Amino acid sequence: MKKAAVVYWSGTGNTEAMANAVVEGVKKGGADVELFRVDQFGADKMDGFDGFLFGCPAMGDEVLEEDEFEPFFTEAEKKLSGVPVGLFGSYGWGDGAWMESWAERTRTAGAKLVADGVMVENAPDDDGVKACETLGETLAKAL
Repeated sequence: MKKAAVVYWSGTGNTEAMANAVVEGVKKGGADVELFRVDQFGADKMDGFDGFLFGCPAMGDEVLEEDEFEPFFTEAEKKLSGVPVGLFGSYGWGDGAWMESWAERTRTAGAKLVADGVMVENAPDDDGVKACETLGETLAKAL
């Protein structure tokens, strides 16, 4: 069975809630899945997975979290060519520029982006949870 990793960073718990919904979606899609906080996962572990769902909220001036997630993702980019990937994250301000630039960066790395990134303002409501589940299911079917 194909296997996906859900790797996220969360400061308030909002992106963590999204990650849990993404995991449920992957399961519904029929793939195996493991959930990791970014501090539990490194690019060296990527070879054991067929696809990835990355979650990070907008930080500062709509950028990825800079201390843990950004360094991880910089290394991960080197291993994304041809790999199915989905992106998700929460925000509390702005217009989603961080997700647009993250998606473009992921495409430039050669990843097969399975959908537009899922963004939720603050905590995910029912629609946000559903969007996260759909993202996970879409990735599972792309593996």
